[in-house]
Amino acid sequence: MRYSFEFKVKCVEMYERGEYPETPNGITTRKFKDTIRKWKRMVDSLGVSVLRHKTKNKKWNPEEKLVLVSKILAGYSYNSVALDNGINYRTLYKWVQKYKEKGYNGLVDEKKERPRKVPIMKENSSPKPLKESEREELIRLRAENKF
Repeated sequence: MRYSFEFKVKCVEMYERGEYPETPNGITTRKFKDTIRKWKRMVDSLGVSVLRHKTKNKKWNPEEKLVLVSKILAGYSYNSVALDNGINYRTLYKWVQKYKEKGYNGLVDEKKERPRKVPIMKENSSPKPLKESEREELIRLRAENKF
């Protein structure tokens, strides 16, 4: 469920006062309270602006990924590193698994393209030479088109 920025800020403020807002439909009370606590941790580490919806996801280069993966391998928790950098801990977990499996090359993004429905047609670089009858017909048709 997507919540507005204002709603998230209101929930965090109520949590700071020791209150919880009414649980919205479609989510359990426990899950909603966990979400509010997560928002609070995010606000504490990155500021209120982290609760805004992202217009575009950040593109992480392999060096940046390696820095985060090395923090995990050094003993930091997935949640703390993910919260500090504003990413999902599952994404971080996938990066660590790829790093363990393939090394640095696992952190390099593979180009993901949707396969074409129709393969690209190759141009005929050497057309077949015209027969004498075809050449005469071509000359005749060009002459007709001039008039």
